[in-house]
Amino acid sequence: MNARRIFFALTFALLASSSCLSQNIEGIPNIINFSKYSYNAGTQNRSIVQDNNGFIYFANYEGLLRFDGTFWKLYPFPNNLIVRSIAIAKDNRIYAAAQNDFGYFSPDKNGTLKFTSLKSFLSEADASFDYIGDVVPFGDDIFFRTADKLFQYNHKSVIVYQNDHNWLYLGTHQHDLIAEDGKNQLLKFTGTEWIPFLKNAKPPENFLITSIIHFGKDSSLITTRKGKVYILANDIISNFKFAENQLSSKLLLCATTVSEDLIAIGTDLGGCYFINKKGQVVQNISRKDGLQNNTVISVFLDKRKNLWLGLDNGIDLIVTNNGIKQIYPEKLNEGFGYSSIIYNDQLYIGTSYGLFKAPLSEARKDPYINNLFTFVPNTAASVWSLTNIDENLLMANNNGAFFINKNSAIPINTTTAYRSFLTLRKNEKSTVIIAGFSNGLELYEYKEHSFKNLGALPGFVSSPRSMVIDKNQSLWVGTSFDGIFKIDFDKGLKPTYKNYTEANGLPSRLRNRICKIKNQIFSATEKGVYQYNPQKDVFEVSPFYDYFFREKDIRLLKEDIEGNVWFIEGKNVGLIDLKGNEKSVLYFPELNGKIVSGNSLEYIMPYNRYNTFIGSEKGFFQINLEEYKKNINVPQVKIISAGSTGNIDSLFFGGYFGNVNEVRSQFKTAIPEISSSLNSLHFEYSSPSYSYQSSIQYSFILEGFDNQWSVWTRNGQKDYTNLSPGTFTFKVKAKTSLGKESTVDFYTFTILAPWYRTWWAYLLYCIIIAALVYLAYKEQKKLLANQKRKYEEEQKRQQYLHKLELENSEKEIIALRNEKLKAELEGKNSELASVAMHMVHKGEILSKVKDELVRLKKVSDEDGTSDNVKKLIKALKEEDKMDEEWNQFATHFDNIHSNFTKALKNTYPTITQNEIKLCSYLHMNLSSKQIAQLLNISLRGVEISRYRLRKKLQIPTEINLNEFFQNFHEKEGQKASFEN
Repeated sequence: MNARRIFFALTFALLASSSCLSQNIEGIPNIINFSKYSYNAGTQNRSIVQDNNGFIYFANYEGLLRFDGTFWKLYPFPNNLIVRSIAIAKDNRIYAAAQNDFGYFSPDKNGTLKFTSLKSFLSEADASFDYIGDVVPFGDDIFFRTADKLFQYNHKSVIVYQNDHNWLYLGTHQHDLIAEDGKNQLLKFTGTEWIPFLKNAKPPENFLITSIIHFGKDSSLITTRKGKVYILANDIISNFKFAENQLSSKLLLCATTVSEDLIAIGTDLGGCYFINKKGQVVQNISRKDGLQNNTVISVFLDKRKNLWLGLDNGIDLIVTNNGIKQIYPEKLNEGFGYSSIIYNDQLYIGTSYGLFKAPLSEARKDPYINNLFTFVPNTAASVWSLTNIDENLLMANNNGAFFINKNSAIPINTTTAYRSFLTLRKNEKSTVIIAGFSNGLELYEYKEHSFKNLGALPGFVSSPRSMVIDKNQSLWVGTSFDGIFKIDFDKGLKPTYKNYTEANGLPSRLRNRICKIKNQIFSATEKGVYQYNPQKDVFEVSPFYDYFFREKDIRLLKEDIEGNVWFIEGKNVGLIDLKGNEKSVLYFPELNGKIVSGNSLEYIMPYNRYNTFIGSEKGFFQINLEEYKKNINVPQVKIISAGSTGNIDSLFFGGYFGNVNEVRSQFKTAIPEISSSLNSLHFEYSSPSYSYQSSIQYSFILEGFDNQWSVWTRNGQKDYTNLSPGTFTFKVKAKTSLGKESTVDFYTFTILAPWYRTWWAYLLYCIIIAALVYLAYKEQKKLLANQKRKYEEEQKRQQYLHKLELENSEKEIIALRNEKLKAELEGKNSELASVAMHMVHKGEILSKVKDELVRLKKVSDEDGTSDNVKKLIKALKEEDKMDEEWNQFATHFDNIHSNFTKALKNTYPTITQNEIKLCSYLHMNLSSKQIAQLLNISLRGVEISRYRLRKKLQIPTEINLNEFFQNFHEKEGQKASFEN
C-alpha cells in the first residue's frame, strides 16, 4: 500500500456557513494506490460495489476481487473469464457477468464464495453471446445486457429480449429501468416489454450513455462517451451547462455522486474530474497528481464517503473524511515542509523550495487552498522559520534573514544562513530581536521600521536549534551537540552563559530540543522529557511526561491554545489530550514515517482546533482535530477466514455467516467439527475502516485456550498450533487511535478427538480391560490351582522322602544287589568277548591249517599223497559246519544285548542266519577282517555281504551300518525284549 498525495479539489457546500475564517482552509486528502501487485489479480477493474459488512468488491479481469481493509481475495470465474460488471441484489447475492456467462456468487456452507451460473436457463439458441456489459438489479429481478440481448432473471427463469439494433446501455433513472438501443432511442421497461421512454423527442445523435446518476429530486445526470453531459428530467434531455467545459474532448467512462454538490467523472486518458452543480470543474486528478494511470473505468463512493477509482491498471482510494489533508504549495509536490504562519489573511508556507503564500480571504469562496498558492520571489532556498515580530514577518532561510513585505522578500542580512528569530526585549521605542544563525546568535534592534544589526553574542559558537524566553526573561537555547544554554542579559545586553549537560541532569548533551509549556522549561531528549528545576538549577525527569514517554525518543513538544500538548515521538505524531477529566494520548498513525525528522527539523504549528500544520516530506499535513475525532467512528471487525495450517491446508470458514449482504453472527448449528489431524489453525481478521485503517489495532482471545485477551496489535492474523480436543471460541475486537472499540466478532469450532480418544475407542478399551480382568481372574484361579497342586505334590514328596528314609536300608541292599548283577553282566560281556576272540583265534588257526594243507596238497600231488591231504581239508570244512559254538555265542549275546537277534528276526523276518551273524558282529563293532575270520570268508566276501545286507534291509548308503545296528539295539532290541 503506497500513500501518495495530489492536488485534489473536494468540496462540501455547507463549509462556508462556519464563522471561523481558518476553518475554511482545506488541504488535499490522501490517495492510496493499490497496484495489481498489491492485490495480485488482473489490471482492469470495471465495476465496484460494497456490501453491508463493509467489504469492497471489484469486477476484475481475473475474477471477483474482494478487499476487507487488510487482505485481498480473488474468486476466479469459471474458465478464468474476464469479469466486467457486478451488482448486489435484494436477495443479498453478488451477481456477476463475464464473457459468455453470467450468474451469482453466494457463500457455501463454510462461508466461502462460490459461483453459480445461470446460463443453464437459456435455450441453445440464446446460450451463445459475447461479453455482458451491465448488471442491473431492478425490483426483485436482475437484468444483464449483452450487445444483442437483454436477460431478465426472475429467480425461476431467464427471459430474453432481442434487439435488432443492439443494446448499448442499461441503467436506472429515478424509479425506471432505462436502456439505450442502436436506433438512438431510450427505452423504458414496463414489466413485460420495452417501450420508448421519451414521448416527444429523441436523444441527441451518437448519445452513447456511459452513466446515469442521481442529480436532483426528479432529475438524473447523464454522461456520454463523446464528452457530453446532460440532465434528464420530466422525460426531457437538456445540456448540462458548464462554466467552462473541459470535458468536451474527453471520453467519459463513468460517474458517481460525491456529495450534494459534487460529482466525480472518470475519463479515458484524462484522469478523474470533479464538477459541481454550477458546472464548475473544481479539480482534475490525473497521473501527475498521484493516480496510477489516467484511465478511470469505474468510480464508487463507499459508506464512509471515501472515493474508490477502478483504473485501467490498478485501484486508487481517495480518503476524504479522516480530517487529515495535505498542503502542496508548489506544483512538483516535493518540497519538505519546514515552517508556516498565518499573517495578514495570508497562509505562508516555508519549504525546502522556498516561500509560498495563499490568500485566506479567497478561501471563503474557494476552500481548496492548494489552488491559490503563489511563490514569493527571492526566497528560493530552505525556509527554516517564519516569525511575526511587531507585525513584521521575518523569514530565516539558507540565504539569510529577510523581511517579507507583501509580495517581496527584502534582505536584512545575507552573509550567512539563519535559523530563527525571537523577541528578546520590547519597549515603546524599539524591540530587541535575537537571531539564530548557523553557528551562533546575533542581536538586532527593530526601530522606526528598520532593522539594525547589534552584532553576534561573544563567546557563543554553537548551532542553535530551538529558542524560548522564560518568565524571568532568560533566553534558553537548545543545540544539537552542546546541550542547553541559559543566557541572561544585563541592561546593556551583555550576556552571561550557563551550559547544561549531563552534569546538570540531562541524559546527554546531544539533540536537546528546548520547549516552553505552561510557562515551564522542558527539554525533549532521546531518553524522554526533562523539566528544569529552578530551585536546584538542574534538569530532572518530568514526572508528568514520564508517565507517557518514559525513555522514549521525544523530538518536539508544542502546546496548543486549548492546553493540549502535541508531540513527535521518533517519527510518529501524537497529542496529549488534556481537555477531558482523563488525560489520554491520541496518535496519528496516518503520519507515521512521513514527517520531516532529523537535526531538530521537526515542525508542528497548532493554530486552532481546526488547523494544525505539521511539516512533512512533501509539503505539510493539515489536521482538523475536530473532524478527525468525529469521523473516527466505532470500528467494525470481521473474522475473514479460518483454516488449518497443518500438512493439509483446509479452509473451513471463508468469511460469511449468512449471505454476502447479510450482517450475521455464527449460527449455533453451524459449529464445524475439525479433525484432530488439522488442529493447527490460522485466523485472519480485519476492520473495513478504509479511511483510518492505519490506526486500527486488534486484540483477540481463544476461549478454551487463552486465559486473557491479547495485547493490542496491528497484525491481522493469528496462529494456534496443536490444539487439544474440545470446543473453542476465537474472539477478536478492534479499536481506533481514539480508543473506540468495536463489538466482538467470534467463531466457534470443535476439535475432534483422535480415534483413540473417541467414545467407541473408550468402549473398546473397556471391553479390552474387562477381557484382561477376566483373563487375569482365570490366570489367578489357575495359579491358585497350581499352587494347590504344588502343595499337594510337595506333601507327597515329603511323604515319599519320608518313605525313602524308612526304606533306606532296603535300598542299600538293592544297590548292592544291582552292583553284583552289574559285575555279573560285565563278567558275561567279558566271557562273550573271550568267546568271540576265541572263535576269531580259532578261525585264524584253522585258516592257517587249511592254507598249509593246500600247500601240502600241491606237494602231495607230486608224490601221490594228495588224497590224504584232501581228506583232512574236507574234515576241517565239515568241522566248520558242525561247529556249535555259535549257538553258545548267540545265547550269551542276546542275554547281554537285550535279545538283539530276536528283535532283529522280529523286525526283518526274512533275514538269514549268516546275516544275523553279520549284524551281530557289526553291532559289536568288529572290523571287516575280524568278521571275515568269524564267517570264514574273505574280506571281499565281507564287503559283498555288507552290501547285500544293506540292500535287503533297505538301509540308505549315507547311514553307517555299525551305527545303524547299534541304534537298532538301543531301540528295536529293547522293544523286542519288552515284547518277549
